[in-house]
Amino acid sequence: RQLCSSPLVSLSALDVVTMSTDNVEAEAAADICCASCGIAGVDDVKLKKCDACDLVHYCSNNCEQDHLPHHKARCKERAAELRDEILFRQPESTHLGDCPICFLPLRTDHAKSMMIVCCSKIICDGCVYADKRHRHRENLQQTCPFCRHPIRKIDEEANKKLMKRAAANDPVAMRQIGLKHYGEDDYVRAFEYWSKAAQLGDIDAHYELSLLYTQGQGVEKDDKMQMYHSEEAAIGGDPRSRIILAHCEWKNKRFDRAVKHLIIAANLGHYKATRALKLCYTEGHVSKEVFAAALRAHQAAVDATKSPQREAAAKAVATGCRRRIY
Repeated sequence: RQLCSSPLVSLSALDVVTMSTDNVEAEAAADICCASCGIAGVDDVKLKKCDACDLVHYCSNNCEQDHLPHHKARCKERAAELRDEILFRQPESTHLGDCPICFLPLRTDHAKSMMIVCCSKIICDGCVYADKRHRHRENLQQTCPFCRHPIRKIDEEANKKLMKRAAANDPVAMRQIGLKHYGEDDYVRAFEYWSKAAQLGDIDAHYELSLLYTQGQGVEKDDKMQMYHSEEAAIGGDPRSRIILAHCEWKNKRFDRAVKHLIIAANLGHYKATRALKLCYTEGHVSKEVFAAALRAHQAAVDATKSPQREAAAKAVATGCRRRIY
């Protein structure tokens, strides 16, 4: 107390904390050294982390190659741990996101929404139905519910729009073109477009690629690539891929990993996940508390997607009204 109150001492509390932090960082930097040659990361020596595991540092590529035989096993183990941390992290929402008109989460059932060709937007059936009713009452021209672009039911024009957007590196358009080729049994072209869309970050494209690798359509069967694309889709928020991964883990008798995938899918609102979890519960792989929590989270996710417009659209479909595809 006397030292701080002395007029000869001009250091403030903030200065003391800053100096202390700098000393800690300097000591930490000095403790980090190259795992191969032992040189410390101080002064002009810059160390880089191992790209796969982040456990060790190297001062050069030569040191990294020299140390690889000693580090390979632990590196592979740590890389798998880091991958699992990302894989089993609960996404905030599905890969579909929200409807751009009503801003409510899109349902996991793809039949409850549609992709509009002109703007590559996915619109929920409630907003599409409400827009149709409004235009029917007012006798207005049929336009896109989102961008208001006039809709003309000509396949050639729709294909031109898709190709134009695909040329502009629109992954959604590329995915749709891939679906078109897949429907025509042209699996090679479908694989090409889905591969490009996946490289641009389209989650549905990863899911479609996983199916191609599973069935060997347009590409040779490859279990590793199938798992890779399924995991990428699952990380992106696709609950369908979680079901596939859970099935694979179940076949390999890794029930704890299968349950984790199913819980994540249930939390995202996927109905098949709850049925699978019920089976896990009856066989003793899931506790009553965990099963009940998953059911509550699933119901909350489903309730978040409900709206009067969507309920009206569902009633219209149930009574036989045909959905007109834009």
